[in-house]
Amino acid sequence: MRDVINNYLSAFDLDIRKSHDARFVDQKCTPDIVCFMADCVLNMIATKTLFVINDIWETQYFIQNSRVIFNKPWANDKKAYNEYNKVLSQPLKLLAYAHVLSVHTIDGLLTFSVENEELLDYIARKDRNAYNFLYCYFMKVMDDSGFTKYFEEYKVNSATNPRAAKTEIYERYYRLINGNTPSHSRFDITRMFHKVFNIYAAENGLVGSSGKPMYYSDLMYNRKNWRDLEKDKTQTRQEVATDTYQMDTQHAINSYYVQKAIALIRKIQTESEVKDSWGNGVATQVHHIFPKSQFPQIAHYVENLILLTATQHFTKAHPNNRTQEINRDYQLVCLLAKADTIEKSLRTVGERYYRKESFIYVVNTGLDSELTTKLSFEDIKTEIVRLYNCA
Repeated sequence: MRDVINNYLSAFDLDIRKSHDARFVDQKCTPDIVCFMADCVLNMIATKTLFVINDIWETQYFIQNSRVIFNKPWANDKKAYNEYNKVLSQPLKLLAYAHVLSVHTIDGLLTFSVENEELLDYIARKDRNAYNFLYCYFMKVMDDSGFTKYFEEYKVNSATNPRAAKTEIYERYYRLINGNTPSHSRFDITRMFHKVFNIYAAENGLVGSSGKPMYYSDLMYNRKNWRDLEKDKTQTRQEVATDTYQMDTQHAINSYYVQKAIALIRKIQTESEVKDSWGNGVATQVHHIFPKSQFPQIAHYVENLILLTATQHFTKAHPNNRTQEINRDYQLVCLLAKADTIEKSLRTVGERYYRKESFIYVVNTGLDSELTTKLSFEDIKTEIVRLYNCA
């Protein structure tokens, strides 16, 4: 999929020295926020193809899900205005700079529309997809701006003196932005560069802005802010001193991501994935191969979801329509069929929808096994059958 993204971005000149725009990235442009905002845009354009920031802000979809996903105050709470303004505006501007969205000023308001719905849909599906997009996008901006060589220098020099190498690349980035855009605050420029720098570091297994090795999970916004270690993020900082309100939102978070995954399966699969005598007719049921009640950690993985007919779902997968029970023999059938679906999809469209690594994780979690990604799909299926026969 990165080839598709790179091919699309290649049509545009994203040189900062020509755009004079330092806001191609900003503080809130993390993979999880960009993914969520892309999802909100898709929800918006179903009824309104031209929209301003407040249009999304006022939707129940944004209000409900932003509170759930990021564990923040209600989006329509006036005291939380500053906490949400950047969450909305910065990712939208990034997507516009990348030509995923179009933006024009109408009646004094930034007005957005979708320029590439296919790419927007990809970004909206998973945080990992948003990460892939951001890596391609940031590297395109850096390359067009003549800055890629400094990342390559950092990769080499950080092996022996990471602190000095980091100081050097940050100084060069400051000069690039200070000399070519209206942004001159070293503090702001540094904060914005963190997002670009850390994605590059995570991709290449290097030390990030914190001075420690950077990993994919470290890139997410939805981690404890050092200023918020003693407060619930559903509260504004002004409220924390007087309010001890707490709320367990894990179930709601899981439901949001599960529903996104189910929607993707319904979109990409048009018929039952299991080809058996019960597979005739319309496939309407999205089934968790490993039950979400027992394996909530993989409930939102598309690799753990399979499209079935109603007969397959309620007669075979769940015997006699007892949805709390799983037919282990049919679970094996579903796993083998899903392996075929994923292998075919990877061969056809790459990692647009599925990842082999994610399927291995699903299998290892559900079967308490230790399969490796080095296995071919044929070998994976052989091992799955062996595990079921040994149980």
